[in-house]
Amino acid sequence: MQSTLTQRKDLLWIVAIVLVLPWMSYAQQQGTSQDSTLQVATLDRVVQYALVHQPAVQQAVIDQEITNKVIKGKLADWYPQINFTYNYQRFFDLQTSVIGGNTIRFGVDNTSSGQINATQAIFNRDVLLASSTASKVRIQAEQNTVKSKIDVVVNVTKAFYDLLATTQTIKVNEESIVRLERSLKDSYSRYTSGVADKTDYKRAQISLNNARASLKSAREQLLYKQEYLKMLMGYPVHGSLNVQYDSAQMENEIAFDTTQQINFSQNIDYKLLYISKELQHANVKYARWAFLPTLSAFGSYILNYQNNSFGELYNKRYPYSYAGVTLAIPVFQGGKRIAKIQEQKWTEKRIDVSLKNLENSLNTEYTRALAAYKSNLSNYLAQKENAALAQEVYDVITLQYKNGVRTYLDVTVSETDLRTTRINYFNALNLVLASKMDVLRALGQINY
Repeated sequence: MQSTLTQRKDLLWIVAIVLVLPWMSYAQQQGTSQDSTLQVATLDRVVQYALVHQPAVQQAVIDQEITNKVIKGKLADWYPQINFTYNYQRFFDLQTSVIGGNTIRFGVDNTSSGQINATQAIFNRDVLLASSTASKVRIQAEQNTVKSKIDVVVNVTKAFYDLLATTQTIKVNEESIVRLERSLKDSYSRYTSGVADKTDYKRAQISLNNARASLKSAREQLLYKQEYLKMLMGYPVHGSLNVQYDSAQMENEIAFDTTQQINFSQNIDYKLLYISKELQHANVKYARWAFLPTLSAFGSYILNYQNNSFGELYNKRYPYSYAGVTLAIPVFQGGKRIAKIQEQKWTEKRIDVSLKNLENSLNTEYTRALAAYKSNLSNYLAQKENAALAQEVYDVITLQYKNGVRTYLDVTVSETDLRTTRINYFNALNLVLASKMDVLRALGQINY
């Protein structure tokens, strides 16, 4: 007996574990998916993460699903509409009529009915509009989602490059501080040995203080830019984001064909406005259909039950049924329909004007973005050359100073030039890549 109880307890534990483990695994997966982070945050991974987790994209996807369900609900009106109605009624006083001087009561104390009604739309402008515009409305919802994704990709990419520029600024300042600390030590040794006066090591101290202040400022900016990028990505607030990049790859991505001509039909903003024009044209047709009659079929099957005794009410039924067609012809509405047609036509013309204005705006935006790209590219090439020259000048002047040929002021100036040109180089790299994203968006070449 004891062995049997033990076996049953073991069996119950096994069943409980089998039932609970899948739920725990699901809960753990849910928590992981909600708080997932990136181990290595390259640009591609950051963009892909943002496309999944960014709230604006998620809302656009949800809106697209809502639109699909609304369309499905509208198209359901083409199918037969079947309803069932049940009724029970108890008369406390029957209806009385006087016929030929005689008082006669009509009806029975208890009545009940079950009625099945069916209607079928044959021609109805509402359901006709829904069916004729369903595909275009779906395209519009999809394009809204694409627009949200494009905006996220552009903003995340530019924020990523900006973060890299600040990271490189920190690295440049850290390297400069190492050189300045070594230079301060050397200049102080030269001062104590009587080779140089105290102005050399004081200048070294000034430069070191400036570099440290610049480093502190860059580190504070880095904290904000990290949080800003995480916000654009939909990244967990307390999650770590270890950004990684390849400088050579970034430089390879600068190249771009600047001879391309803008094609308005590829731009997502133009696509959205054009699909709005097509939907508005459907609204013009819808307004014209108001002159057409509405045609529908209907039918009903009714079961009537009548009896003075409630207990015998449903013993016998009195059925009847019918079917028919309803044709509703609008005759006169005081000019309302004509006014509605004109309203929809003017709205369509307004969209045409908006399309023309959008073409001008897109062309201006493309010209501005292309000019900014070319300007930033020229600046980048100049800063790249300057950084290489500044490094060469610093190395030569430092060697000459150690040999007593140059003054420490020359070393200080060359160190400042080196730090400045390298920071300018990385900032220029960030600007040219960011401006390239603006050009690609204006051309409609960012697609997700």
